[in-house]
Amino acid sequence: MIRSNTDVPEPVTRENQCQVVEVLDHVAGKWSIGIMVALAAGPIRFTELERAVPGISRRMLTLNLRRLERDGLLVRTIYPTVPPRVEYALTDIARELNCSLTAVVRWAELYRTTIDAAREAYDAAQAAETEAGTNAGVRVHA
Repeated sequence: MIRSNTDVPEPVTRENQCQVVEVLDHVAGKWSIGIMVALAAGPIRFTELERAVPGISRRMLTLNLRRLERDGLLVRTIYPTVPPRVEYALTDIARELNCSLTAVVRWAELYRTTIDAAREAYDAAQAAETEAGTNAGVRVHA
């Protein structure tokens, strides 16, 4: 039997599509990837995570940690010491996902300059089109 691009293993319903989109939104969020990549080396305390994820604010780190914990991707462990020590660690399902995340990060690092060059070329072409349209008395919407 020949498979086509429209063959799907199970029917896509609005319900399961929304669930997948929600999970991907949490996992692939701006800060989630950095947090999970930082946790891949092992359990880390909050302040270490804050230093390991450049640009993240304390509030965003807290919100993302709570969301990842709620989704079952990390575990928060509180040690009964004075002062209390809290560590975050990936769960088994997050460690499984980490291979894919690491590959995405490597891909982004590898093609960063190519993507930057493509953006610059696109922006220059758009600016030239706008300029040409303005000079010809035609208004071009970008």
